[in-house]
Amino acid sequence: MGRRLSNILQLGIKELRSLYRDPALVLLIVYAFSLGIYSSATGVPEAPHRATIGVIDEDQSQASTRIVNAFQLPYFLPPKAINLAEMDSGMDAALYTFTLNIPPNFQRDLLAGRRPSIQLNVDATQVSQAFTGAGHIQQIINAEVAEFLARHRQVEAYPIQAVVHTEFNPNLLRAWFGAVNEVINQITMLSIILTGAALIREREHGTIEHLLVMPVTSFEIMSAKVWSMGLVVLLASALALRFVVEGWLQVPIQGSIALFMAGAALHLFATTSIGIFFGTVARSMPQLGLLIILVLIPLQILSGGMTPRESMPELVQHIMLLAPTTHFVELAQAILFRGAGAAIVWPQLLALAVIGSAFFIGALSRLRKSLR
Repeated sequence: MGRRLSNILQLGIKELRSLYRDPALVLLIVYAFSLGIYSSATGVPEAPHRATIGVIDEDQSQASTRIVNAFQLPYFLPPKAINLAEMDSGMDAALYTFTLNIPPNFQRDLLAGRRPSIQLNVDATQVSQAFTGAGHIQQIINAEVAEFLARHRQVEAYPIQAVVHTEFNPNLLRAWFGAVNEVINQITMLSIILTGAALIREREHGTIEHLLVMPVTSFEIMSAKVWSMGLVVLLASALALRFVVEGWLQVPIQGSIALFMAGAALHLFATTSIGIFFGTVARSMPQLGLLIILVLIPLQILSGGMTPRESMPELVQHIMLLAPTTHFVELAQAILFRGAGAAIVWPQLLALAVIGSAFFIGALSRLRKSLR
């Protein structure tokens, strides 16, 4: 037993050295757990932020002035008065993300009940702003027009008033959810890629033949790749939570990081085994990439990280219970968002241990056949 553990340790250290000498994979790890998390969390804002807008006010009335003055920081930069000739040229030159044309006699038509139209042009190449900006502008215009016609700021009174208290994310910031969800996705993706690439790298460099003539078993070879690559991803995710999620993005973590790391370790036990299995099926890095794309996207979409599982067909829900990502997403969100303890998430921990053992046994059997 001591010799077997020594072989697993030495082979794992060899894998770490091989990874250190592969700058592409090292760069991928650094990017995935830093800029990858940040860009994914902040890529689609909840509202426009310092968006540029040009306004053609052909009415110069009280109603049009109210609309123009309603565009304020931090959502919009101060509106710039332009003319018709500058509308298209300004958008072509990327000077404005939005241009608004208020027609003449706008206030007179409003008071007469003629329902006048306002032209809004949107630069759709500015995806992050255009995605939410058009709807935000429409809300601003509707609110200002309604208040102008009512002559006061109207507050509707309902027979029953719902008082909503939002837990875990009081301001409903998408970046809070996106950052944690991206950490989960990166853990799954990197663990599969690193272990699969480690096995293919052995085959491409010819070192797999050296291992076959050494007094080591398939179990020792696979265990070394699992613990070494799993350790790299585990450490990277811990640093990402501390310095990127909590530090850079200012997302408060509610629960125990240690408990989350324990669940992540069980999840890595399953996903690294999947990577080994893919490494035995693929014969080159491009084939491995195609296999990962085919499997990783359904795992991320159907596991509940992007869309609640309750909104999926029941058959899909039952099938995805066999995937480790489903239980890991539930565990991670319960711990990091709601501060759940081990007494609550133990079913997910048990499921990850069982699924990981099944994937490990299946990958080990496939590895033994491929080495023969």
